[in-house]
Amino acid sequence: MEHSCIDTHVHFWKFDRKRDAWITDDMKILQQDYLPENIANSLKRNAVDGVVAVQADQSELETHFLVELAGTHDIIKGVVGWVDLQADNVEERLAYFSRYKIIKGWRHIVQSESDDFLFGKKFRNGVSALKPYNYTYDILIYHHQLEAALDFVSAFPDQRMVIDHCAKPDIMHKKMEDWKSFMLEMGRHPNVYCKLSGLFTEARWKQWSPGDFYPYLDTVFKAFGTDRLMYGSDWPVILVSGIYIQWKSLLEKYMEGFEEKDIQKIFGLNAIQFYDL
Repeated sequence: MEHSCIDTHVHFWKFDRKRDAWITDDMKILQQDYLPENIANSLKRNAVDGVVAVQADQSELETHFLVELAGTHDIIKGVVGWVDLQADNVEERLAYFSRYKIIKGWRHIVQSESDDFLFGKKFRNGVSALKPYNYTYDILIYHHQLEAALDFVSAFPDQRMVIDHCAKPDIMHKKMEDWKSFMLEMGRHPNVYCKLSGLFTEARWKQWSPGDFYPYLDTVFKAFGTDRLMYGSDWPVILVSGIYIQWKSLLEKYMEGFEEKDIQKIFGLNAIQFYDL
């Protein structure tokens, strides 16, 4: 797999209006089923060899759904599931799920929680139970939650973590000062990686230009370097603001002057190492 291209952030769902209430009517394009066969052509056209399927719903049912999909679709190289990290029996649940080798890590939708959520004792207890299984943790937050996230990652120096979507900076209003200083600070934690994903939807949907993203990319490249950044599409959510090839080619264009080995790291090698694919 050494020259594989891996998309580290893809979602799959069978659309359910009640469960998927976060998909509002201004995201009509997402109000349908999205399964591996719906992305197959985009992956082929863009020379992507595998994906990491990431939870979108907070239920163990969702984790089982992704594990089952992986069993029938070779393109899924790893799963980031959901388990209740605040539960008293979290160790028991992790032990149960450890039989599924395809599960590489876990995620909680912290962006929907209050800003002090990451300080929660029970939640931190759950996160401290991940290490024995070599599980990763995906940090899904908005930029205004970065300060809490810094305290959180400091508490777990040995736990591999990755910031999803560059912590969702406010690209729409071209704001970056606070976000930038927090991200540079975040990059000083060697156990923390960052996904180059999800930025299209933080800009004005379908009204962005590539240059809008460059200052943000400059910051995360400075903060994490080419050893701790990973390509991700955030498909199908990306579709509200652009198409698959646009994001991948924007990153390729941004990295035009980079050494080939660094390009390979960001588009695959780092993911293989981080998620143990």
